[in-house]
Amino acid sequence: MTSATAGPVAVAAAAPALGISPDMYPTEDDLPYEEEILREPFKLKGWWRYLVARATAPFSKRAIIYERALKALPGSYKLWHAYLRERLDHARPHPISHSAYASLNNTFERALATMHKMPRVWVLYLTSLLDQRLLTRARRSFDRALRAMPVTQHDRIWPLYLRLASLPACPVETSLRVFRRYLQYDPSHAEDFIEFLISANRWQEAADRLASVLNDDGFRSVKGKTRHQLWLELCEILTKHADEVAGLKVDAILRGGIRKFTDEVGKLWTSLADYYVRRTLYEKARDVFEEGVASVMTVQEFSVVFEAYTQFEQSMLAAKLEAAEEEGAGSEGEEEVGRKNGLEKLSKKFLAGCWLNDEDDTDLRLARFERLLDRRPELLSSVLLRQNPHNVEEWHRRVKLFEKDPARQVATYVEAVKTVDPMKAAGKPHTLWVAFAKMYEKHNRLDSAEEIFKRATQVNFKAVDHLASIWCEWAEMELRHNNFDKAIELMRQATAEPSVEVKRRAAAEGDEPVQLRVHKSLKLWSFYVDLEESLGTLESTRAVYERILDLRIATPQIILNYAYLLEENRYFEDAFKVYERGVKIFKYPHVKDIWVTYLTKFVRRYQRSKLERARELFNEAVKQAPPQEKKVIYLQYAKLEEDYGLAKRAMNVYDEAVRAVPNSEKMSMYEIYIARAAELFGVPRTRQIYEQAIESGLPDKDVMTMCMKFAELERNLGEIDRARAIYVHASNYADPNSHPEFWKKWNEFEIQHGNEDTFREMLRIKRTVSASRSQTHFILPEYLMQRDQRLNLDEAVDTLKRAGVPEDEMAALERQLMPGPSTAPPAAPSPATAPANRMMNFVSAGVEAQAEGSRQQQASAAAANEDIELPDESDEEDDIQIAEKSVPAAVFGELGKRAAENKEENSGAQENEQLGALERIKRRRQ
Repeated sequence: MTSATAGPVAVAAAAPALGISPDMYPTEDDLPYEEEILREPFKLKGWWRYLVARATAPFSKRAIIYERALKALPGSYKLWHAYLRERLDHARPHPISHSAYASLNNTFERALATMHKMPRVWVLYLTSLLDQRLLTRARRSFDRALRAMPVTQHDRIWPLYLRLASLPACPVETSLRVFRRYLQYDPSHAEDFIEFLISANRWQEAADRLASVLNDDGFRSVKGKTRHQLWLELCEILTKHADEVAGLKVDAILRGGIRKFTDEVGKLWTSLADYYVRRTLYEKARDVFEEGVASVMTVQEFSVVFEAYTQFEQSMLAAKLEAAEEEGAGSEGEEEVGRKNGLEKLSKKFLAGCWLNDEDDTDLRLARFERLLDRRPELLSSVLLRQNPHNVEEWHRRVKLFEKDPARQVATYVEAVKTVDPMKAAGKPHTLWVAFAKMYEKHNRLDSAEEIFKRATQVNFKAVDHLASIWCEWAEMELRHNNFDKAIELMRQATAEPSVEVKRRAAAEGDEPVQLRVHKSLKLWSFYVDLEESLGTLESTRAVYERILDLRIATPQIILNYAYLLEENRYFEDAFKVYERGVKIFKYPHVKDIWVTYLTKFVRRYQRSKLERARELFNEAVKQAPPQEKKVIYLQYAKLEEDYGLAKRAMNVYDEAVRAVPNSEKMSMYEIYIARAAELFGVPRTRQIYEQAIESGLPDKDVMTMCMKFAELERNLGEIDRARAIYVHASNYADPNSHPEFWKKWNEFEIQHGNEDTFREMLRIKRTVSASRSQTHFILPEYLMQRDQRLNLDEAVDTLKRAGVPEDEMAALERQLMPGPSTAPPAAPSPATAPANRMMNFVSAGVEAQAEGSRQQQASAAAANEDIELPDESDEEDDIQIAEKSVPAAVFGELGKRAAENKEENSGAQENEQLGALERIKRRRQ
């Protein structure tokens, strides 16, 4: 190397002599860095600054700098790592056969002389060797790396080593040795080794490794596989490669998996059978299939095993048929050679005629296949019963499978009654005993059927009703065969109360069987009493009914049946005593039918002879009944008083009824009350009832309906003022938008019986009610008020026209009501100024009864107040909410008060002309 003080010319002159390209020597720009590294050659800082400054220089020049730096600092990891990275980047574009890779590998080896403890250097080197596919050199380098580095850093080397072992070009033995060494380092990755063994077709070692993994209780799969999945992998290896795997007890392994993994055993059973099939042990495989279908617990698993079983039998049959065809096409010479075999001759001599010696078993295999298909419903039923052996309905379905085989049915019933526990049964276990006995009855084996029933009565069922059904079915069987006395005797035996000693013994044991409670079964007593009514005497039947009442198990229907029996035999007083006992035992709503029947029959029997007693019964019935059940009894009570008592008492009953029934029935009760009062006492008597109904607190809708009926009544009686007052009262409940029928009815009433003032008053009330019931009230401008006034006027004119008022009178009325040129409202019309025929088709409503002087006074007052516009007044009143203002009765038919009001309003007319609508309404309210 030249001196640092030598010039560039001297360096260039010496370059050809050394054989080095002049471009590789330092230039004048490198002099500062050369001087620095000459002063301090063993400091990394100077060399690194030099390399950074020449980052854009060619790699060959930078390589010289790296080599000089590493010669001075051979232990610098930073320099070696940067140099190796640049070497890799330089060699990567070239093919692996290029000389750059040889220089790269040589550089790595020189680096490892000092950097053999650095894992990153080893990783770079080993990765490069793998990319170059230098397998032998890479394997030796991996071994050197594992020996050089501590065990704690081996995890950085082994993934690359396994990558080498997994290469297709790597020999299998080398890969096996690498994986075995890796498992010594990390046994948890046994699955990777197993996958490699499977990919390499090393089935024996793969099965051994899988078995060892499954036997290790502490093993946890790093791939997230469950033990069941590992079992399935082992089974697949053992079954599909049975000839290549030896040394393992396949049967024991698979059966161990079946016992351990009970949720999905179908595949394990089929795997075990498949193992024997591949070993050509067909009979053993068939036994495995039979065991599988007889032990699986779910329908899904059964379907898997049964489908595999049917495919096995079908393939066996198909193989036999193919073999038979091939034998038929064989040469006769081969058959001759076979016959000459001495062993065959000997076997045929001793086994001639035996079915075992028949080589053609096609029929046998076909029969097996058909038999298997026919057994499917039975096998499926067995699966369901293994799931729940106490399923009664499934046992019944199983019996139906053997309809053509009574012996199998009997065996199934025997197994069912032995298996089903009444305390755990799903369904009604007594039906099994009943069906068992009926099967014997169907084949005319009554003695066996009775024996079945007798054994059934000794079973401790869960419910009393089950045992009672056994007794009833037994008795019905005896009735079907005309053994009436025996049937009654069975019922007596069933309903007999156990002795005190038996009860004491059961109480001491702490478990009371159902046989000690069956004597209180209503089902038994009902059947017993039916038998007594049909076959026994009246005394025996009454004794049974009395026993039922004493046991306190009677129902309302039992009471009614007992009383009807006594009535049929003309024991009326005894029947009424039974009713009395019934109404004391039961409460509402169960006692309702008893009360209604009792009262009806008592009234029909005694009529007016025992009227006081009947009244006491009705009072007691009404007292006990809840409000919603009183209506029927009150109607019966009133009917009694109308037919056999006093009409006044009937009215009192109706009056009491309308107060006692619930609000939902009051309206209908009042209608009945009014109708009966009108029939018994005349129409005027109903006025008081109508008034009572209106004030009784009925719903608004019912009050309005009642008022309309009351008004119609008063109209029919000629009381027009009273009817009008009722309409006014009812208007408080009738919204014009919701109840237009009410206003239509009042409108028709006023057309027929009213006059001009009453009609206008009706319209005013209608507007007031409509405004009071609306949710929002707005103050209308003057032109809108005038428009509404005009519409109301047109409506009134049309109404009077339809009522028959002449055209001239209507024109006069319109002129009086229409506003004139002045802004002040016109004068109010007066009835005194109208002609005599104006009142045509109208009722006077008291107007004609006024004195002539009073009429003249009203006329003069109306003339003085001609500036007052009545429709405008009505419109203003319409905007005012008059919620609580009541209409006095004197208004109807009286015009004097109207004139007085007009006179009072006239005094403020001039002042109101200059005010707006809002101010006028405020002053009117004040």
